[in-house]
Amino acid sequence: MVQCRAVDDMVERGKVAKQFSLALLVVLQITMAPIILFSLTYLIHVDYDAAQVSVRTELIHWVVTAGLSYGAISIALALVFGGFRPFFVANQGGVLAFLRLSPRNGDPELVDRARLQLKGAPYGKMAKLVHSKTKDGDYDLMAIHGGLQLLAVPMQVILIAVPLIIMEGVPDSLVKPSRAFDLGMAGYLFALWVAVRVHPIVSWHLVGIAAMFRNVVWRVSRLSWVLPIFLYWLVARLVLLLSLDILDVNYEQWHEMQLERIVLEMISSDAEVPETAILDFIVAISVLPMATFTTISVLGGSQSMPEWMFGQEQKLEYLRTKELGEGSEVSDSGSEDEGRIPKMASLEDDVEENSRGGEMIDMPFDLFGDD
Repeated sequence: MVQCRAVDDMVERGKVAKQFSLALLVVLQITMAPIILFSLTYLIHVDYDAAQVSVRTELIHWVVTAGLSYGAISIALALVFGGFRPFFVANQGGVLAFLRLSPRNGDPELVDRARLQLKGAPYGKMAKLVHSKTKDGDYDLMAIHGGLQLLAVPMQVILIAVPLIIMEGVPDSLVKPSRAFDLGMAGYLFALWVAVRVHPIVSWHLVGIAAMFRNVVWRVSRLSWVLPIFLYWLVARLVLLLSLDILDVNYEQWHEMQLERIVLEMISSDAEVPETAILDFIVAISVLPMATFTTISVLGGSQSMPEWMFGQEQKLEYLRTKELGEGSEVSDSGSEDEGRIPKMASLEDDVEENSRGGEMIDMPFDLFGDD
């Protein structure tokens, strides 16, 4: 008993450590990851002619401002489009009821509606997927997280392609060139809305294979929890830059719409902005929201899941398992009864044979004799 309790404590401590790692990963994804990637891209300048390496200190303001602003945009998009809502908020009837701003506090109808919304939201579906895959120890929590990150890569490619196709594919006769960027961002938001809803559907069927592939990557690199983000960011930016150069796309007109430029002008009007900063904006809003949504969903699925998240599915599974157990017991008892019936039949046959053979039963008294 003591040994089992010690094992359970170790498992619980390991689970808490993984949850803390995921929470820390969310913070790093929206703060340090874009800053590090921007620093590697812009701050380090290599002069091949003079064989020197220098740091462009004039871009530090832009790197920090752009990294934090893109991180804030990413987590806001992940929470809103993913339908994030903690379980205790849904149990209160929603955000307004939780903040005591609704006159229907404690209304059962409001609570049921909030629970149904969370259950049908992309965040709820992903959390339920993670919980179902890890509750019995079939898959490791971090392996599921890495697998889901890999499954998000095709959707991140689509998020990069959609705004570019809209901005360059729509004729100038339909949309003004100055408004092409706005239309592209509208298309991006619609693509993101679709992506977070398709991701749980695809992951239900492929998360096991993706988790196995993640384990292979883990053996190669101990940075597999951040490797997909860094690797895909760098590859996507390179492919995007080459594609725009091949198509001869003039993206200088998009710079005026950048959020970090507006923030940077308020902080430091003399700060310099790189010429290709718009490309980093497109890559950032394509990579970070899906990665953040995946990590938040895995963190939610690692917690204890309320019964109402499963609806009648869990009860039906329990009844089905119980019926199968009772059916096996009935079959075993039936086989025992079948074994007993031949034995009784053989006893009856022996009695009949004895009676036919003329064997008499000794009587202690001559009951039918003549006195």
